[in-house]
Amino acid sequence: MTSDHSKLAPVPPLLAARGIAKSFPGVRALKGVDLEVGSGEVHALLGENGAGKSTLMHILAGVYPADEGTIRLGGREVRFANAREAQQAGVAMVFQERSLAGPLSVAENVFFGRQPAGCCGIINQRALREQTRRLLEQLGIDLPVGALVENLSPAEQQMVEIAKALSLDAQLLILDEPTSTLTETETDVLFQMIERLKQRGVGIVYISHRMAEVFRICDRMTVLRDGEYQGTFRRGEATEDELIARMVGRELDFLRGARKPAHTESSPILEVESLSDGRLLQDVSFAARPGQITALAGLAGSGRTELALCIFGARPMTEGRISVRGQAINPRSPRDAIRAGIGYLPEDRKDAGLFLDMSIAANFAAARLDHFGCWWLDDAGMEGQVGEMAARMNLTASTRGRTVQELSGGNQQKVMLARWLLVHPPILIVDEPTRGIDIGAKMEVHQLLRELAREGTAVVLISSELPEILAVADRILVMREGRKAGELTPEEATEEKILRLASLPP
Repeated sequence: MTSDHSKLAPVPPLLAARGIAKSFPGVRALKGVDLEVGSGEVHALLGENGAGKSTLMHILAGVYPADEGTIRLGGREVRFANAREAQQAGVAMVFQERSLAGPLSVAENVFFGRQPAGCCGIINQRALREQTRRLLEQLGIDLPVGALVENLSPAEQQMVEIAKALSLDAQLLILDEPTSTLTETETDVLFQMIERLKQRGVGIVYISHRMAEVFRICDRMTVLRDGEYQGTFRRGEATEDELIARMVGRELDFLRGARKPAHTESSPILEVESLSDGRLLQDVSFAARPGQITALAGLAGSGRTELALCIFGARPMTEGRISVRGQAINPRSPRDAIRAGIGYLPEDRKDAGLFLDMSIAANFAAARLDHFGCWWLDDAGMEGQVGEMAARMNLTASTRGRTVQELSGGNQQKVMLARWLLVHPPILIVDEPTRGIDIGAKMEVHQLLRELAREGTAVVLISSELPEILAVADRILVMREGRKAGELTPEEATEEKILRLASLPP
């Protein structure tokens, strides 16, 4: 009698990892983890940041050696000394952070370091373009092979990353948060490509914090928590809430139904009237009140981030008026906005929000250096603030001594929030605050935003995740093509209504 397990994962499976264990100094990252992936299967790997997902994937991709356990690929036991050996065996990994060279063409990126060359070592450009064109046709990717990668959209760059991985004739493809920077339309294009890869028999390990897309495209899900295996489930065997409970080891009920009545009677602290920037934004008006979370919803390119940058003085406006507490301001730089009481948490925490090679304390203090000295920094004072703020951010003692680049995405986001908590601005704009972080960290960020609102801060939230907006917002402003398309209360808002306003003309 054949088990359901064998129906989904043929014997032998494409990948069978058994009892994988890995330790780093002071940390046991993996404790006897199992993972099995069949040919033509999309297998989700779920867990909070720090659960061991990245460590397991790095072992499969040959970056780290396993301390214990076995890996069988296509029925044959393998042990990779490095990533090149894994690639030669048919394992390729597409990391969340892009590894492409922007000034080079699509073809030069796909076959980087492996370009066809003549007898004198000169690259055969014609052969290179033809090889790339054939590969892209096989994958169903419609891109000009001579286009510079820096001119491509995030989705197109993701396609180039995947083509680069598959140019090595990969049979097992590992995708780490592949949709974190993609729009809904671009995500659909990626999923169509994944479906074609399934039909070719490629096995895919899919890492994502977005549960909706996991349930949409994945055949099975394996859950890790604190480096330990928590089970494997076919799609339909476990609900989203059940998987989340296994991932975090606790119920997260405060995500839903935890909103308290907003202070609707308070006067606006931030007023934006008829704002235009001469490029995208046209006649945008809205107000944000203390004690409320005001959400800006809309599709990519609708102008949400551009509006935030104008308010924060990082993008010039050509018309309109911005007022804080009834006083008109004209922020020409972020310094002007901060002095007026406006804080901004940028969308790209690594490029625009953090000093990655500096300590948590230094990052905490970055928005309020004058608070820690005049001619020199008071290191003792900075470190003293770390303990108090780290406790509020739920950052462990072992985490506090690290540089920010060593932290998980969720902890990096907490550091950025902590920076503004030290300043305690009356207005805080947060742009995609939970992008790329795990479920548990996402709930903690939501809780912190609610705490800020309860303390009287006017929070302006920009998010592409409609469930997040519906869960935390007190007011929802929808933008479309640089204009305000409508406004909804939480009671009347649904995903359908928001999308209708965001995508259809009145």
